[in-house]
Amino acid sequence: QVQFVESGGGLVQPGGSLRLSCTASGTFISAYVVGWYRQAPGKQRELVANITRGGTTNYADSVKGRFTISRDNAKNTVYLQMNSLKPEDTAVYYCKGGRMFDYWGQGTQVTVSS
Repeated sequence: QVQFVESGGGLVQPGGSLRLSCTASGTFISAYVVGWYRQAPGKQRELVANITRGGTTNYADSVKGRFTISRDNAKNTVYLQMNSLKPEDTAVYYCKGGRMFDYWGQGTQVTVSS
């Protein structure tokens, strides 16, 4: 059974950092385009960043220069390093593995607040 599981969310003060992890099981994450999405209360889910199998990255304008997506195929994991966090980054963060089908994780809460 293919699963993508997020971890690393939590509560952080503005200006702080968090690193999210998306770990695949039952498959090799190297075969997938992996995206990080987020959904804030009352808003639509939006793409934050994605990374292709070859390592090409793409970012939403709102996170460029602050967030970095990377992959470690040996650990079957894709990371989202989030720096200089702002209150507007507060959301549930999801990862999605895309290949023939899309596999979504269950989400991890990120709260940026003083």
